Amino acid sequence: MESAVSAYEHLPYRPCVGTMVLNRKGRVFIGRRTGGPEQVDEVHGWQMPQGGLDPGEDPFHAALRELCEETNIRSVEPLAEMRDWLGYDLPDELVPHAWGGRYRGQRQRWYALRFTGEDSEIDIAHPCGGHEPEFVEWRWVEMRELPDLVVPFKRQVYVRVIAEFGHLAGK
Repeated sequence: MESAVSAYEHLPYRPCVGTMVLNRKGRVFIGRRTGGPEQVDEVHGWQMPQGGLDPGEDPFHAALRELCEETNIRSVEPLAEMRDWLGYDLPDELVPHAWGGRYRGQRQRWYALRFTGEDSEIDIAHPCGGHEPEFVEWRWVEMRELPDLVVPFKRQVYVRVIAEFGHLAGK
């Protein structure tokens, strides 16, 4: 089945970074969003930490910054970096409501990180830098569970991230 052409295909993608944070047992950190235009229902409100890349900012440093701003996590070791940038389009009805209607979706660079701290370091209610909380709850999940927990339009990105970083769950 051929998909319809988006009314927003003329818009650029928002440059973004994402982190797959694995604990010592190989489980992945996910947080449930507090809301926003990407929150389409209660079941699919979960995601790994991700956020915008500032102009001229190094993607890896942006990933660490975003991780801290959303979770307060600082105790990590780098494990891997995606070779490719991954992208997704927002559904047309969400474009006017997300990021001021300036982007059609996101283009993301993903990093796998090992969490070396204690769970008590994670503080989604008071993330570093005085940022407003983006998550209302968090948990560690098996990597294979991720695609069923995220909004459908991000699912293919998560499948690709799992394919790239799946071997790290057992290490």
